[in-house]
Amino acid sequence: MALYAIVVLKYTAPLERILQTVEKHRAYLRELHAQGKMVASGPFVPREGGALLLRINDPSEIQPLRAKDPYQIEGLCSDTIHIWDPNIGREGLDSLAGD
Repeated sequence: MALYAIVVLKYTAPLERILQTVEKHRAYLRELHAQGKMVASGPFVPREGGALLLRINDPSEIQPLRAKDPYQIEGLCSDTIHIWDPNIGREGLDSLAGD
C-alpha cells in the first residue's frame, strides 16, 4: 500500500525572485503529476511557500524528487517533509493518484 508525503515549502528568497522560477517549478510538478507521483500542489495564502502531496512507496523516494525541483536547485526554499498514512479518505486519494 502506498504512503503519502506532505512536503511543506517555505520560501527563503523574496517573492519577486520566486516568481522568476515559478514556471520551471510548475512544469516540473506537472511532470510528477503526469507520472502519478504527485497528487496535488499549490501555494499558501499568504504566499510564503506552498505544499506538495506526493504518493510514495518508500520515504527514500522523496529526496531524489525534491533534488530535481528548480526551487531546490536554485536554493529558493526550505522544506519540511511529513510521511502520512491516511486512514479516512485514502480511497479518494488513491484514485486521484491513479491507483
